[in-house]
Amino acid sequence: MIKTQIQLPDQMYYALKRVAEQQEWSLAETIRRGSELLLNRYPSGNSLVDWKLPEPQKLGCFGLSHQEIKDQILNDQEKRD
Repeated sequence: MIKTQIQLPDQMYYALKRVAEQQEWSLAETIRRGSELLLNRYPSGNSLVDWKLPEPQKLGCFGLSHQEIKDQILNDQEKRD
């Protein structure tokens, strides 16, 4: 068996933990079973090839983009000078 790490959105993590507790499974077992369902749905594996990473959301300070944060820093520096 291969050991790995994954990142899950908070809501998904807590939902999976609830399912695991309800079924009396570990979180790892819950994720394995979910993976099995996915592999049964797409047995050839080719159906997942077209999947693309979602576009990033604005995650910066107060929902600002990287460029907006950079612009704000430059504006603040100009005000100090």
